[in-house]
Amino acid sequence: MKALVIEDEVVAAQALQALIKEIEPDLEILAILQSIDESVEWFGLNSMPDLVFMDIHLADGSSFSIFESVTITCPVIFTTAYDEYALKAFEVNSIDYLLKPIHKKELERAILKYKNFSAKSSGNSMLIQELLKNIKENSAGNYRSYFLVPEKDRLIPLATEDIACIYIDTKMVKAITHSGKSYYLDQTLDELMQQLNASVFFRANRQYIVARSAVKDLSIWFGSKLSVNLKVPVPERILVSKARVGEFKRWFMGTV
Repeated sequence: MKALVIEDEVVAAQALQALIKEIEPDLEILAILQSIDESVEWFGLNSMPDLVFMDIHLADGSSFSIFESVTITCPVIFTTAYDEYALKAFEVNSIDYLLKPIHKKELERAILKYKNFSAKSSGNSMLIQELLKNIKENSAGNYRSYFLVPEKDRLIPLATEDIACIYIDTKMVKAITHSGKSYYLDQTLDELMQQLNASVFFRANRQYIVARSAVKDLSIWFGSKLSVNLKVPVPERILVSKARVGEFKRWFMGTV
């Protein structure tokens, strides 16, 4: 049995590899990949593995972007820390997931599920497509319209349509409005992206979520990256990685 691990956190990848070896000593880990770009390149140059362990949130974006560039015909076991919509979709479609931190019994269950699943099943790619469809359907219509945010000694409503961007500021999450005001939010960027309309907001990188209506223009940056320039001032330059430039352009033009 040959498996591929796609995980951008080194410690998490090492822990997963150790658990796999403990459960299945004969399983060969072909490679540990850390990004969308690296994964797409690997699938283009190598034969299909028997199994893939794939983290949902990679440094350069969602691992679902990999399926837009390559056809993966082997079973996939996803790992995640936050994505509740994806978790529901995995359950419906019988593609297993491992919730971080990963425990031995859960990994054993997932590998057993793999053994009962034909590695060469022609229906697996259709299963992946159904998964992606369900994620979009489960997400639709469940968007947040307002947040309650602290202002002095009270809580005030903040409409999502008034938000220009959301970013991490010294481990705290802040929202900046189109008028330039800033407010603290008590959720992570991962959690917020599950509640925001993905056709309106884009996760530019690990630090920033931007609203389409707040984008002033774009600049070509070093290494084929994009610099997103907003109509409101922000503490630092907002860069979109080379691997996600295409995804960003499709989102911005409304063709996702």
